[in-house]
Amino acid sequence: MENTKQRMQEEGIDVLLITDPANMNYLSGYDAWTFYVGQMLIVMVDEQEPIWIGRDQDINGARLTTWMSKTHIIPCPEAYYHAETTSPMVFIADFLHQHGQSSRTIGVEMDTYYFTASAYQFLKEKMPHTTFKNAGALVNWVRLIKSEQEIEYMKRAATLVEKAMTTGVEMIEPGVRANEVAAEIYYTLINGTKEYGGDYPAGVPLLPSGEDTTALHLTWSDRQYKADDYTILKLAGCYHRYHSPLSRTVTIGETSDEIKETAAVCEEGLHEALEAVKPGTTCEEIESAWYKKIESRGTVKDSYLGYSIGANYPPDWGGHTANLRKGDRTMLQPNMTFHMIPRLWIGQLGVEMSETFRVTETGYETLTDYERKLFVK
Repeated sequence: MENTKQRMQEEGIDVLLITDPANMNYLSGYDAWTFYVGQMLIVMVDEQEPIWIGRDQDINGARLTTWMSKTHIIPCPEAYYHAETTSPMVFIADFLHQHGQSSRTIGVEMDTYYFTASAYQFLKEKMPHTTFKNAGALVNWVRLIKSEQEIEYMKRAATLVEKAMTTGVEMIEPGVRANEVAAEIYYTLINGTKEYGGDYPAGVPLLPSGEDTTALHLTWSDRQYKADDYTILKLAGCYHRYHSPLSRTVTIGETSDEIKETAAVCEEGLHEALEAVKPGTTCEEIESAWYKKIESRGTVKDSYLGYSIGANYPPDWGGHTANLRKGDRTMLQPNMTFHMIPRLWIGQLGVEMSETFRVTETGYETLTDYERKLFVK
């Protein structure tokens, strides 16, 4: 909380309105499937505790999952929800005004999925004299460096995704439907281990096959796999909302030398980029190491290599901060975590092979321990 308040002061923000559920969870502990309706965590630079405001029927969920005192958990009446002429933002604006906050500089997360144009409009209409400032991904940047507890959660998520990847690879056979594979992957991710279970991931398993592998974000269908088929598995384990993604490519039966060579280039480039990871290196230097390696093998692909990762909610497990790409000069520091996800295409097919890693004091540590290769069934 103190790091967030310090960053608020640096940005000239007195009050921060948080709608991003991952940021809300990080600062308060709140964890429920309620982010689809108007809710808010209010952080004031001069108040010790934040204030949570949400739907009245969710008040017990806030009391059960947050660390805050009951006086800082405020129910918003049902009449403000799903109404054409009002909004929970009207209730929140009135609350801020009544508590002497409407004349201060208020930061809002303008680019989060759950802070809508309508929400912003209601706030401005009810608080015409308030100075609103785009807080951007302020809390996301605070979350970029993980605690040891957060790293432990991600390692547990990594164990879950390893188990799920094994399930997926073993199930892909001629005659098996892709939806059946997806169902077993979900079961494995959530069933977990004897010691702990898994949470629902922020993104669904992606299982494109055949020419669909050239499209990055296709899910599954009820199509049966056939001999000489080809598929990509992109999955993420999730524990206490913390994610560890993993991608591998699978072929059924022998495949062409061109695909094997492309997979080898992808693997070598991934290894080279990981070896470049150490504190003080910039994100764009990691991408450059990947690019130089694949270029030396005669492959040219100028693209985004990965992104920060950690706690999140649907629809996206990415951190929305530092990215492994050209132009991002964010300097790596210990306990930053990333999903490095190189992809290469050959005509109507794609190859993908990824790792989730953390920056250590001297280099990197991959959180998953899964064989890095093209899987040929």
